[in-house]
Amino acid sequence: MSNDSSSIDFQGRVAIVTGAGGGLGRQHALALAARGAKVVVNDLGGARDGSGGSVSAAQAVVDEIVAAGGEAIANGASVTDFEAVQAMVQQAVDAWGRVDILVNNAGILRDKSFAKMELADFKLVVDVHLMGAVNCTKAVWALMNAQKYGRIVMTTSSSGLYGNFGQSNYGAAKLALVGLMQTLSIEGAKNDIRVNCLAPTAATRMTEDLFPPDMLEAFQPEAVVPAMLVLAAENAPTRAILCAGAGTFEAAHITLTQGAWIGIGGDTPEQLAARLDEVRAREGEQVPQSGTAQGANEVAKAKAARG
Repeated sequence: MSNDSSSIDFQGRVAIVTGAGGGLGRQHALALAARGAKVVVNDLGGARDGSGGSVSAAQAVVDEIVAAGGEAIANGASVTDFEAVQAMVQQAVDAWGRVDILVNNAGILRDKSFAKMELADFKLVVDVHLMGAVNCTKAVWALMNAQKYGRIVMTTSSSGLYGNFGQSNYGAAKLALVGLMQTLSIEGAKNDIRVNCLAPTAATRMTEDLFPPDMLEAFQPEAVVPAMLVLAAENAPTRAILCAGAGTFEAAHITLTQGAWIGIGGDTPEQLAARLDEVRAREGEQVPQSGTAQGANEVAKAKAARG
């Protein structure tokens, strides 16, 4: 690896990666460690559906990092257990004095069509993906504010951004993480806490059934890692949604169209229905910097309509 000034380097940084016992999380942990970060490798060690648990998967990744000359410690906390997550953050602070990077990667699947899905399976997936990320982020938030530095990566998904049959629970949780990121990036800005989302396409234990066999190699988890490294780096953007898979990188945006002022008369529903294509037209759309942009656009349109 070159050591020129443009190389992404994590010397002196401390990272926590959740769900890092295998798949994407393991690759994230290995890559951060290879570039100098000290890494807490967190993994409950459960099955794909979240059942069971053992710290052995996390320890194996730690052993791999240490064998390569890096520094890492294992942690078996469930991200759904806030006290255990707080203890994990304390473990990092006790070992290395700080936490600079949090990669919220832990997740489970309970796929079924909404008609057949039990509510318990909906709640559990939301609890692991959304509340798991909330718990971990809350546990590092005060620390990052105090040290005036933080990089947080939320793992979203194309299923959340765009939908996927049989994944209403997973998709709802994954898009919720984008909403969490939008506000945290605003609140964290003053203390240089940058918060971003990563939407990976990778063949892992959770997703390998979805890929044609001849494409499994192209969609190796390693191909997603560069996007995580950019989002966790010192010169990272903030409020970005980066998508990555098989060597291609894209950005997703939640946009607001120009819309049309129709008013609030008795026939407004009919007028709106008739002009829906105009309202949805994408020419001149914007990516708002905060939720107030919608109201600002509506105020401007209302004022213009009054002349």
